[in-house]
Amino acid sequence: MSPASLPQTPHESAPLDSSAAAYPGWRDLWSFLRTWRRSPGRVGAIAPSSVALARLITSEVAAAPGRVLELGPGTGVFTRALLERGVREEDLVLVEAAPEFAALLERRFPAAQVLRADARYLPHPLSRVGSPVSAVVSGLPLRNLSRRHRLAVLLGAFGHLAVDGAFYQFTYGARFPLPRSWTDRHGFKVQRLGRVYGNLPPATVYRVTRRAASRWIGA
Repeated sequence: MSPASLPQTPHESAPLDSSAAAYPGWRDLWSFLRTWRRSPGRVGAIAPSSVALARLITSEVAAAPGRVLELGPGTGVFTRALLERGVREEDLVLVEAAPEFAALLERRFPAAQVLRADARYLPHPLSRVGSPVSAVVSGLPLRNLSRRHRLAVLLGAFGHLAVDGAFYQFTYGARFPLPRSWTDRHGFKVQRLGRVYGNLPPATVYRVTRRAASRWIGA
C-alpha cells in the first residue's frame, strides 16, 4: 500500500507553522549550517528539525520505566520534546557523532548520557548503556547512508530495544528508507505516523516495531 492510500491521521494535515517557535534559534541554525557545510552527508539538511516534527516523532514516547535512546540528536530539538513528554533527562542516551553537536548536547543536557559515537556501529558504544531502552528516536539522515549501513542502524537499535519498544524514524523521502523485503526478512513492521509539511523540507515519520501477526501497512 502506498503512503497516499493510507488512512490519514490527525498529523497528516499538519498546517505550515508560521510562528517564530516553529524552528530553533538563529544560534542553533548557524551551528547546524557550519556542521552541514563540513559534512553534508552526516547532517542531511541545512536546518534543524522543526518543533512540529519533534512533537510528532516523540508523540508516542511516554514517561515510562527504562531509558530512551536518541540517535543523531544534533542541537537537541527532539531531546527537548522528549523532556516535554515527561522523559527524565537522566534517562536519555544521546548518540552523536559530530563533535560540535556532542559538546553542545553535553552543555544543554548535563544529566543525559552523551555518547560521542557513530550510530552505524551501535553495539560497541551501547555496551555502556546496560538495560534495554524503551524507545529509540532517530534523527539520522538514513537516506544518506548505504542500505547496508541503514540496516546496521536498525539492527543495532533493536539489539538494545525492549521487546515491546519502538523505533521512530523520519525521512524526507516518499518511502521508508529500507525496502519492505528487507524489513520483512528481519521481522519488522513499519507504520507511517504522519507527515509534517511545515518542516524544511517536509518530513514523514515512521514507527518500526517487531512484527507480530499483523500485515505490513508502511510504505
